[in-house]
Amino acid sequence: MLDIKLIQNDFENVAQSLRKKKVDESLLEELRALSLELKSARLVLEPLQAEQNAKSKLFGVYAKEGKDVAALKAELSLNKEKIAEATEIVRALEEKLESLATIIPNMPSPLVPEGEDENDNVELKRVLEPKTFSFTPKEHWDIDIKQNWIDFERGVKLSKSRFSVLKNEAARLERALINYMLDFNRSRGFEEVAVPYIVNRETLMGTGQLPKFEDDLFKIDGEDLFLIPTAEVPVTNLFRDEILSKEELPLKMTAYSACFRKEAGSAGKDTRGMIRQHQFDKVELVSITTPEQSEAVFEEMLSCASDLLTSLGLPHRHLMLCGGDLGFSAAKTVDLEVWLPGQNRYREISSVSNTFDFQARRAKIRFKDDGKNRLVHTLNGSSLAVGRTLIAIMENYQQEDGSVAIPEVLKKYM
Repeated sequence: MLDIKLIQNDFENVAQSLRKKKVDESLLEELRALSLELKSARLVLEPLQAEQNAKSKLFGVYAKEGKDVAALKAELSLNKEKIAEATEIVRALEEKLESLATIIPNMPSPLVPEGEDENDNVELKRVLEPKTFSFTPKEHWDIDIKQNWIDFERGVKLSKSRFSVLKNEAARLERALINYMLDFNRSRGFEEVAVPYIVNRETLMGTGQLPKFEDDLFKIDGEDLFLIPTAEVPVTNLFRDEILSKEELPLKMTAYSACFRKEAGSAGKDTRGMIRQHQFDKVELVSITTPEQSEAVFEEMLSCASDLLTSLGLPHRHLMLCGGDLGFSAAKTVDLEVWLPGQNRYREISSVSNTFDFQARRAKIRFKDDGKNRLVHTLNGSSLAVGRTLIAIMENYQQEDGSVAIPEVLKKYM
């Protein structure tokens, strides 16, 4: 959540920054009007409080000197009523402003480029050259071995569209990838944690999925509980409403989880294959840092995810997301896109984001620094989306006879 004081004291700069994220002007205007209304209400309340304090002191003086305090007592009583009314107005406006702020996205970092959508993202670099095939490479759903690896029809029978069943070597490969990713991340200093897949409303509020994106979540009927869309949610919220010590930061964690998303806004997109599923596996990186540490840790997380792809022999590129493509909570994001020769294009396989203190303010995650409580910075990143990594291996390691080779680093896990 944005700093309410910052919104009130520097609204124009806040609004200009949010325009980079394509926030609707009507929402900004509502934010401005409410901010000004609250400022005016406080200008009414503060003089009344100052007057009450002054007259209360005077009351003590009069009483000590034996003066008649009846008139002053009446004034204090009347003023107290005015303060109560003004306080209630301020409280209601503060509550309304805070409620509105929960659906306002994070401000982008000044480093984020201008842009409307994914077409304006900026390529930073490429890692590994795509392989040249002696035959025309197929997409993962057309590779000959597919029928023994992925069962799309039975996935639909068991659930609905955008579910699938992995079989035989594909199921083993998925398990191998999860173990390899966790071991790789642990070797880079990320502590492994295992978290619930079902969380409460407060947890999803803390990382910014609620209240704005409830339509994209699977809710448990009859309970105020939801299936997680990513392990970022429970891992970040491990420290919700806690005050950490500066000495224990940064906290760097990695977690495997299944992820569940309705994909509410993706009708017609990636309907074939396993690119966009309602249930998928992911290994996540989450870090909690001081503000001074966060950019260095961001680069660590990005390197970890990129080096993991490199170790698997998968060509990929780094993309800095523009303002129009930046996620709700993110102040800055670099996507990793893996090369899929069957599709002849790069596809997202990881996003590494720094949210600065946006999530920390919502989740009340702080640390003690020289006796003062300060908000931490929270960071998250995929390392990696397991299903998409499996797809990338199928397409990049496919053989002319329809078989699929296994990357060397995974063989001991198979």
